[in-house]
Amino acid sequence: METSQNPISDNNNCKKQVRILLRVSSGQQLDDGRDLFTQRKIVEEYISSHPDWQYDGHEYFEGGVSGYKNSIADRDILQEAFRDAANGEYDILVAYKDDRIGRRMWEIGGYVMSLKNLGVDIYTVKDGCISPETDDIMGQMMLALRYGNAQKSSADTGMRVKDTAKKLIAQGKFMGGKAPYGYTLELSGEISKHGRALKHLVIAPEQAEVVKRLYELSSHKEFGSAKIARTLNEDPRYKNLAPHDVWKSGTITSILTNPIYTGYTAYNRRERLNGRCRSLNSREWILSAKPNPDIAIIDENTWTDVQQKRAQRRQQYTRSIKNQETAIISRNDGMLSLVDVLHCGYCGCKMVNGSRYNYWTIKDTGERRSSKLPIYKCQNAWKGVPHDKTKQFRADKIEPIVYEALADYIDHLLKDENILKEITTNSHTELQRKKQELVTEQKRLEKIRHNIFVMEEHIPDAITGDYALSLEDLVHNINKHKQREQDQVRVVQQKKIDLQNSTVKSNDRKDLKNKIPTWRNLFLSADIPTKRVLVNKLIERINIFKEQIVIYFKIPLDDFPPHPRMDSNEVVPQQRL
Repeated sequence: METSQNPISDNNNCKKQVRILLRVSSGQQLDDGRDLFTQRKIVEEYISSHPDWQYDGHEYFEGGVSGYKNSIADRDILQEAFRDAANGEYDILVAYKDDRIGRRMWEIGGYVMSLKNLGVDIYTVKDGCISPETDDIMGQMMLALRYGNAQKSSADTGMRVKDTAKKLIAQGKFMGGKAPYGYTLELSGEISKHGRALKHLVIAPEQAEVVKRLYELSSHKEFGSAKIARTLNEDPRYKNLAPHDVWKSGTITSILTNPIYTGYTAYNRRERLNGRCRSLNSREWILSAKPNPDIAIIDENTWTDVQQKRAQRRQQYTRSIKNQETAIISRNDGMLSLVDVLHCGYCGCKMVNGSRYNYWTIKDTGERRSSKLPIYKCQNAWKGVPHDKTKQFRADKIEPIVYEALADYIDHLLKDENILKEITTNSHTELQRKKQELVTEQKRLEKIRHNIFVMEEHIPDAITGDYALSLEDLVHNINKHKQREQDQVRVVQQKKIDLQNSTVKSNDRKDLKNKIPTWRNLFLSADIPTKRVLVNKLIERINIFKEQIVIYFKIPLDDFPPHPRMDSNEVVPQQRL
């Protein structure tokens, strides 16, 4: 009588492959570790109670991630579990409770059913299998109800947490989370009602000296956040103590406006709305009834002085003390015409809208007047990131230079009628080539899928031994082809993107051919929105430096015969700035 040479392996092949999903929703739970250890132990014991399951040792873990605030798309671990399911790597996903999957009514139910369609069921220790069959409408309704209740429970818990937080903050308690800059978290010796060791804030001396320096620069020298950031970044002592490698104006502002540095704990300084955080007015903050001297780094008078001077500086951007009596004429009527294509030549950051004030005196009357001058400014430089000193450019200085270069460019295009015809012909040839490449790759994908279909049709024959390959070898080949299928899908998608981009460029060139004869005149009289459209039709990108402007045209001038004034890129020299 014949026996299997490897009965243990044969037995394992019949078992369902199982993986674990663990999640702790707060950083405190993650640091504590006990919640995670308990989840893992209970889930592993649950898996062991099923003799037809085999845990493959793979664990999907999310640390400090909320299943209520974060969507499925933003949870990388769930996306990884889905990709592995699509690859057929496992059959069952086990969690401690259903809320470990998430707490969003429609999203989680859809995720559960998506895994079901891939052949993966979700089990929880508390509820067993929560994946209804694809034709079980009632089961799917119950699934939505399950996570609807979970979402409501989270919302109710959030309200209770806020109410509790207000009470604790009023008592001067730290509400947990990441320690603000200038502090570390240490064990307080207290135990929560849930049995967790509580932590409290302790001053970090080296960082505290930096905080004092920030307030000194703001109060005594009246530096703004961006200038403080630049000052710190220029000093190696302070730059090495930056919380994220480099000081930025946003970090400085956060430190200068946080009352924690005077010993007052605060709540409700920010509000999360539709997935975004926004700062609230100080009138809406909830502060502790009295300061805690153990965590005070600066005195209250200094903090108040800084807030007042920051408010005054904001007003100075609108009207300086010297010119409080001047009449302001606003000229910044909308988006600047180059804002979509203009980049800082030093850091590559896109330039954004800005303005500065220009003042003058009318000789006859002595009246002081002022006007807003539109400028392009580099965001990185204004945030205090180390940068060349040049960080802004007046629109009325650089736009005429760019328009003149555009006029030269258009004149050159119009000199030779065959240029556009040649470009159009080359574009059409390139378009046809990319279409053919897409067709070829799509055929390869179809062939791979056909081979998978054929092999899967022979699985019953392999099971009964009536096929040339063993079941194990056949499954191995199927998996190899499925991997090839995924790779080929990516190739086809990239070819589609390439074709779409070429089509857009081809249409731009046709549009260019039709509209060039009228554009030169339009530049002289068009409004700003029209100029933006025209600029975007012709220009891919502009890099601006103190010494020069470099323009990258959508149709490179390398396609044209040599021109005495123009290169592959139009470069405007220093004397023209």
